[in-house]
Amino acid sequence: MSSTVYPVKPENCESMTEVRAGVDAVDAQLVDLLAVRFAYMDAAARIKTERSAVRDEARKQQVLRNVQKAAREVGVSAGVVADIWEHLVEASIAYELEKWDANPA
Repeated sequence: MSSTVYPVKPENCESMTEVRAGVDAVDAQLVDLLAVRFAYMDAAARIKTERSAVRDEARKQQVLRNVQKAAREVGVSAGVVADIWEHLVEASIAYELEKWDANPA
């Protein structure tokens, strides 16, 4: 676990109120991280010169392998993480395509 300060560490929770406060804190951090991730999609849409370059299946598979490895290293289900990232990557591709299409030629 990182050095992030949570309301109560998971191992010290004694009530559902504490659990929910921790989950809410993590969710807020995840949204902040997603905003950064999507800012990189903005950059990718700006940098790529061909619309067809937006969908890169080899890169997608690399990302999925990377997160599965990271999940295993911290003891989280690699399958669950892969499922989440599958949705995240597809949403990122859709977002990047939308941004690419909106860029002036």
